[in-house]
Amino acid sequence: MIVDEEERIAMAEYCYTVLFEPAEEGGLVVTCPALPGLVTEGDTLEEARAMAQDAILAYLESLRKDHLPIPSDRMPVKEEVRVLLPESA
Repeated sequence: MIVDEEERIAMAEYCYTVLFEPAEEGGLVVTCPALPGLVTEGDTLEEARAMAQDAILAYLESLRKDHLPIPSDRMPVKEEVRVLLPESA
């Protein structure tokens, strides 16, 4: 289907930081710090990335439908925290 200039829908682009973590059962779990409660997963990085895009789109559409503000990205602060744990006897 070809869409002419008059029929084009104005689009807004959003960019969010997502975190990919290995899942216990395999694959990757994806979360987005700026969008509380958003969790998805995929068997591969490529699949997890696609699932994250779909989940973010659905999340933002839900916010818009409910007339809620769309949040900006929040960059997580990465810092090492070291702890000492006594060795067991």
